[in-house]
Amino acid sequence: MSGKENKRALSLLELNGLVRATIEGTLRQDFWVEAEVSEARESRGHCYMELVQKAPDGSTPVARASAKCWRQTWARLKPHFERATGQTLHAGLQVMLCVRAQFHEAYGFSWIVSDIDPTYTLGDMARKRLEIIRQLKEEGVFDLNRELELPMFTQRIAVISSPTAAGYGDFCNQLAANAYGYTFATRLFEAAMQGEQVEQSVIAALERINAEAQDFDCVAIIRGGGATSDMSGFDTLALAEHVANFPLPVITGIGHDRDESVLDMVSHTRVKTPTAAAALLVERLRTVEVKIDALGQRAARRVQATLGAQRTRLAGLAERLPGLVAVVRTRSNARIVTMSTRLAAAATGLLAARRHRIEMMEAAVRPLPARAIEAGRHRIELLAGRAAALDPALLLRRGYSITTLAGRAVRDASLLKGGDEIETTFEKGKTKSTVK
Repeated sequence: MSGKENKRALSLLELNGLVRATIEGTLRQDFWVEAEVSEARESRGHCYMELVQKAPDGSTPVARASAKCWRQTWARLKPHFERATGQTLHAGLQVMLCVRAQFHEAYGFSWIVSDIDPTYTLGDMARKRLEIIRQLKEEGVFDLNRELELPMFTQRIAVISSPTAAGYGDFCNQLAANAYGYTFATRLFEAAMQGEQVEQSVIAALERINAEAQDFDCVAIIRGGGATSDMSGFDTLALAEHVANFPLPVITGIGHDRDESVLDMVSHTRVKTPTAAAALLVERLRTVEVKIDALGQRAARRVQATLGAQRTRLAGLAERLPGLVAVVRTRSNARIVTMSTRLAAAATGLLAARRHRIEMMEAAVRPLPARAIEAGRHRIELLAGRAAALDPALLLRRGYSITTLAGRAVRDASLLKGGDEIETTFEKGKTKSTVK
């Protein structure tokens, strides 16, 4: 028989039994362990968890383990944890668990949870919340939304909520049935208000509102009508940054009594419930109405006071008017007499001046015709002398003659041609010739 045939192999059940006995013999006590929940689910009342520890950079797991909390224990631990932390056990939470080792031949190794310390989780949540707040303040956005002003008439409300939430119905009913008859226009932008989808769902709703921001006066993020668990979605940096930088005032009424969420801290106004958010909007309009009424009454009193003062002034003027009219009439009459005297004197002086000017012009004009006639006579005599000097008869008496062709004087002999008949005039007589 060979050496291999001498060896006795263990069955898997036997091997796992040895492992179980070893673990139960060496790991009898309970251990408190710190870990992050990477997965948590309930089935038939039991809670099944996957635990991890990540490297210091927060990304790479360096250890993994499965843990179970049996139904009887989980029924006691679950409500205690949720009341203390305001959250359900979900992926991403840091937890401190009391566990003991268990190995089952058929199901393998797991840690059995016997207790959970919610104060550890609260401390981690508070640390994360403080870190988010510190980062928002460093970015300079922590107080931005609170610095916005709610419009005087805040009546167009963009509502972020679940359409089936009782809080949403309470909010709308409170606005519609307000005691003063104010009218509000609400529009729902649906979002998940619990669970792991809260952050992305509310951010998506905010982005849809931002695209139509000019149609709204403010945003109301409301949640109510349920347990205060699953609030972690309202304690995230991304959601807080969106609300802090939002161009409209954001009112939160997410229905929880524990410490404020980061979302509450960066919003414009925080109230506890959707009903309180509606009451806030109604009361704001009531305050505006009271102020307007007060201003109207103040304006009416000022108008009445002004009218009374003017009536008194007019009455005084009416009493003084007859005396003033007499004074004005006397002054006007005196002024008219003075102006009449000045006008008559001015007219007399003007007439005398015009008469004197006419006499001077008459004296200057009177000798002008005689002078003009004498000048004309002298000119005629000069022209007669010149005409006599130019008389052709004088030239003829001096021995000159005048030759004409067709009645016109001939000055250039080259202009004559054969056959032309010319006439020559002398002092005494004329003669005709024919050019050859």
